[in-house]
Amino acid sequence: MKTKMIVTNMGMALAALAALALAATALAQPYPNKPIRLIVPFAAGGNVDITARQIAPGMSELLGRNVIVENRVGAGGIIGAEVVAKSAPDGYTLMMGSNSTVSVAPSLYPKISYHPVRDFAPVSLVATTPFVLVVHPSLPAKTVAELIALAKASPGKISMASGGTGSSNHLVGELFQAITGTRFIHVPYKGGGPAGVDLVAGQVNLLFDQLSSSVAAIKSGKIRAIAVTSETRNALLPDVPTMKESGVSDYVVTNITGVLAPAGTPADIVEKLNTAIAKVLTMPTTRERFAGIALDPSPSTAEQFSAYIKEDFARWTKVVKDADIKVD
Repeated sequence: MKTKMIVTNMGMALAALAALALAATALAQPYPNKPIRLIVPFAAGGNVDITARQIAPGMSELLGRNVIVENRVGAGGIIGAEVVAKSAPDGYTLMMGSNSTVSVAPSLYPKISYHPVRDFAPVSLVATTPFVLVVHPSLPAKTVAELIALAKASPGKISMASGGTGSSNHLVGELFQAITGTRFIHVPYKGGGPAGVDLVAGQVNLLFDQLSSSVAAIKSGKIRAIAVTSETRNALLPDVPTMKESGVSDYVVTNITGVLAPAGTPADIVEKLNTAIAKVLTMPTTRERFAGIALDPSPSTAEQFSAYIKEDFARWTKVVKDADIKVD
């Protein structure tokens, strides 16, 4: 009986030692040693999703492990952001963030469970693109002035799609209404992709979309671009005026995308990811693809991205307060 117990105990001890050895081996392996999830907090087809899927293959090649894009939609990007903020800070769960998740939603919802500065480790900016005001061709407005006049003549009758309540294109649209004294019916979707689909179908009247998401539909004539929100006109749409040219002064807004990790992620992992992203953004194939969809590659250091988040969060917090913008 004693012999049997000794053998059993030895077996358990050996199993425990084997498990410890495997764990130690895994820890000793250089990062990454398993696939990496890149969470997109919006539905497929929008600007954030497009950007993530453009860089994921190159990152996979450089890091030697698959970078898998995973859409976790809902609440204007808040749900996906919360998933990443609460994940282990080991470099295996990342987020393709945007103004929506790191600046806008926290400005509108101060009680959400994550803080854009405290709960994330910025890795790198990835791309920038302007917003563009697009309408369904059936809407009888070809200029910003005509849209404003139409909206004031029929208050509360023009529908405005967005990628979700609290998303960046929602707040950009709210800011436009606050500045121009117009009032649209807000129709939130689970991402810019579905919003764009319904705009093309004529289910809604207009959308303040990221240009990268809408440029194909604009060029095919399925929707009409009225104005871009950049400082100057965009090379892909040279005939489309800026908001400033259209009479809406002090209305320059740029959308950003960037990769973030959970707070506490080791600096060496952040640096390795930053280096990979920077290399991907210099690849001719990446730059060519970005140019075709109005994305401007914008690599940065982790520190530069952190500074941007702080500034942009402060900016939108002020806009929300000054314009008394509230969401339902």
